[in-house]
Amino acid sequence: MFRNHKINPKAKTEINTGFGTNSSDYGGRYINKKGLPNVEKKGVGYFERISFYHILLAMPRWKFFLSIVAFYIAINIIFGSIYYIIGIQEYGGIPTGSSIKNFWEAFFFSSQSFTIGGYGRINPTNLFVNSLCAIEAFLGLLSLAVVTGLLYGRFSRPRAYLRFSDNALLAPFQNKNAIMFRVAPFKNTSLTDAEVKVTLGLELEENGRKVNKFYPLSLEYHMINSLALSWTIVHPVIDSSPFYNFSEEDFKNSKGEIIVILKAFDDMFSNTVISRTSYTLSEIIVGAKFKPMYHKSNEGNKTLLHLDKLNSFDDAEVKFGGKE
Repeated sequence: MFRNHKINPKAKTEINTGFGTNSSDYGGRYINKKGLPNVEKKGVGYFERISFYHILLAMPRWKFFLSIVAFYIAINIIFGSIYYIIGIQEYGGIPTGSSIKNFWEAFFFSSQSFTIGGYGRINPTNLFVNSLCAIEAFLGLLSLAVVTGLLYGRFSRPRAYLRFSDNALLAPFQNKNAIMFRVAPFKNTSLTDAEVKVTLGLELEENGRKVNKFYPLSLEYHMINSLALSWTIVHPVIDSSPFYNFSEEDFKNSKGEIIVILKAFDDMFSNTVISRTSYTLSEIIVGAKFKPMYHKSNEGNKTLLHLDKLNSFDDAEVKFGGKE
């Protein structure tokens, strides 16, 4: 960990970041690579601190549909087992067969009751089984309503379909150095009025104890009118930057994190969308510059954006100590 004399005294600090200042009470990153606060809540029950609705809305598509299928199979196994335990003699239309065949008959009868799509071949013959079927049909109606709402919520929820570069770079910039990272839209969305705020969090030593200090990073541009192509966000390392006195060893040995919050207006949903990420100082590649990732098409009538080049860079020479 570096000492306070490495910090540029001209750099302004920020106190309203929402992150704690006592370093000994804070563990790991501020923002994880998914763009979420790296915080685990304790002190209340599991079901009280978990929102399953938010989990189901935010989970990957394959996990969401797998969860629905797993729930459907599990509920039919439960009711099918109950029907099987009651006995097939309580149902009309089930021919006598082996235990395995009888269980499958009960399982598929459950699936027909759950989806309210019975074929009429099997029917319950007493009040108790009819009541059980009614309960399952009611649960099926509720489940269908919940899944429909979740599907609508997932597809109608505005999202910032943005990808950030895996690493930030320390690159030459206008006869100086600059911290750079890139972001690009990867869906057929139209984002306007994109605005970014970048904050540096550093672990320092003050009066014999470790503290977190936060520094707003000035940018070449903090807003652009349209985010149609890639946007290289640049923090020039000038005499007011907290990085002004940094050496290459400071980037490697210091404990800090660059917090990025980007918001833009999605005109399809007429709503503001937000995306977050962060870069630890160890994730900054010193002496590199990004390769171009868009160019004119061969026909000259379109601009081609190569998303697979988002993380592509070349080596570049940089100078330290605030020297041009």
